[in-house]
Amino acid sequence: MNFDFTEDQHEIKRTARDLLSSRSALAKVREAAEAHKYDEGLWKELVELGWPGIAIAEEHGGQGLGAVELAILSEELGYAVAASPFLATVLAAEAIGAGGTDEQKAQWLPGLASGEITGALGNADGLVPDADAAAVIILVDADGSARVIARADADVTPVDAVDPTRRFARVAADGGEALADSAVAIDRALVAVSAELVGVSQRALEMTLAYVKDRKQFDTPVGAYQAVSHRCAQMLKDTEGARSATYFAAWAADADPERLPEAAALAKAASSDGGRDVTASAIQAHGGIGFTWEADVHWLYKRAQVDAALLGTSGKHRRRLAALLAARLAPAAA
Repeated sequence: MNFDFTEDQHEIKRTARDLLSSRSALAKVREAAEAHKYDEGLWKELVELGWPGIAIAEEHGGQGLGAVELAILSEELGYAVAASPFLATVLAAEAIGAGGTDEQKAQWLPGLASGEITGALGNADGLVPDADAAAVIILVDADGSARVIARADADVTPVDAVDPTRRFARVAADGGEALADSAVAIDRALVAVSAELVGVSQRALEMTLAYVKDRKQFDTPVGAYQAVSHRCAQMLKDTEGARSATYFAAWAADADPERLPEAAALAKAASSDGGRDVTASAIQAHGGIGFTWEADVHWLYKRAQVDAALLGTSGKHRRRLAALLAARLAPAAA
């Protein structure tokens, strides 16, 4: 059995890495964060490539690809810490495309696919990424149900968060149109968030390895010291564990939907913990400069903190996974 990407999927990954390495270099991420605004040119290029609509059905103007392709792009934009409304928009599109009514799909998906409008998705009692500029907002209530709300019908208050590379807001709204299937909508959104966290972790790992190989102490690279090498090994383990869980969930989303609830919960738990731990280790391995504003590694740490909480912490998803497994195994035990 071949677990590798197809050639088309490899091409998507290569194209994304090449584009973002120049258009979203960390120097540009810093510029966007310090200016408190997105790079409109980057968003225009993403739209021209059709990336916001990569997983939207062709009948609604998208490319008609799947959750794996979306996860590949989300990982690469996380790797670049891209300052854009991409994640928020595809989360809204995934939710409406998977769980929306025919009317909701017809109303919102063409605009999201073309990039003419942007979207947002988040918990009603938390921060919602990119809600202020979104045309459509998906709010997830405490009971797990989700509502589709037009921006004009919501009270949106922009707030500053620990991650200055992304815009955030609190959203208050009564009513809205319920999604027909909130559970699958949220699970597919969880996969995309998990993929971004994998990209953040991978970049933090690579930056740390480069630093500890170059930085010397007593004429010896600090990476040669056992404590540092063990920490780097753990970073690799956490990153690869999150990647495996995330791409299994992405595969299940399209190929075996019955397994998606467990897979999505596992992916978000693994990627949330992995993202926070790997980026924290990256800060520590960079030593005295790691926590300074001048060190680029802190962009990754801050992105991981917010993504780890988005749509539920690792603890929440572990509890959910345990409940799902218990329910599945109960008939066999009886």
